[in-house]
Amino acid sequence: MRISDVARHAGVSPSTVSYVLSGKRSISPATRRRVLDSIDVLGYQPHAGARALASNRSNVIALVVPLRPGIHVPVAMQFAVSVVTSARDREHDVLLLTQAEGEGGLRRVAGTSMVDGIIVMDVEVDDARIPTLRSLSHPSVLIGVPAETEGLTCVDLDFEAAGRACAAHLAALGHREIALIGQPPSVYERRTGFAERTVAGFRAEAHERGIGSAVVPCDAAPTAVAAAVTGLLGERPGVTGLVVHNEPAVAPLLDAVRGLGREVPADISVVAIAPDDVATETSPPLTSVSLPAEEVGGRAVSLLMDKLDDLGPPEVTLLPPRLVPRASAAARPALP
Repeated sequence: MRISDVARHAGVSPSTVSYVLSGKRSISPATRRRVLDSIDVLGYQPHAGARALASNRSNVIALVVPLRPGIHVPVAMQFAVSVVTSARDREHDVLLLTQAEGEGGLRRVAGTSMVDGIIVMDVEVDDARIPTLRSLSHPSVLIGVPAETEGLTCVDLDFEAAGRACAAHLAALGHREIALIGQPPSVYERRTGFAERTVAGFRAEAHERGIGSAVVPCDAAPTAVAAAVTGLLGERPGVTGLVVHNEPAVAPLLDAVRGLGREVPADISVVAIAPDDVATETSPPLTSVSLPAEEVGGRAVSLLMDKLDDLGPPEVTLLPPRLVPRASAAARPALP
């Protein structure tokens, strides 16, 4: 919904609607009433960032980061910091919203003049916030990709390709049975998009290459990680390659493997999907697909600015994964 739609409905020029909203010029009571009636009928939500009123923008964007169970806050904050930094480069401030308020929170923020646009994180496959985002006059960008993207603007790492890249790397090293130590169960239960897409890519690549695979959701507590690794290798002793997509589980996983009398990578190869600082600070440093938080956050802000300027960005932008070989993955050990 645009100011031009209100103007057409009220039978006035867009500038007249702007003057009614801004109060910068005297408008006759009858015309003012007609414009306000059209706003009510059309459900238009005027705000300081209205595109035709660029000079009245608040220069603030909202970043919705619901800190729900299973979210690893340090990684979420890497994305948040990248959004804040990119926004400041464009002379915008960021209003950070961390409560899981859902649709009501979006409407509350959009119903005020506080922000010009909204960036949303932790996107689910069937995200309940999507219909509301489509209905708001405020432009929005999702860091994440839901099942239906029509009318939306989304950006993320291509997690399906990342899952495939990890499985393909282990397969190329000769591993015939591999497993994914994944996100906490609550992340899969609410069908978070990035987690589901990683699993889908991992499973598809393993299947296409004819190798065995398993997926083990895992809480981040060290005892939970140790139990998951012990249970997996007890049930599937042929597993020689692990992919870990759970940042706080990385160090406990390596400890658990060693606790079972096995070495990385001599007995078990490990590949991570994690920020570079997580992958490089372990012993040995992990072969990994990096989480490009800085690039994703910067792209999200850039796409939102394009929408504010009516430039019509693409619906979905997926960043290709970059796998960096390090010391944690090697050829499958010879069979006894």
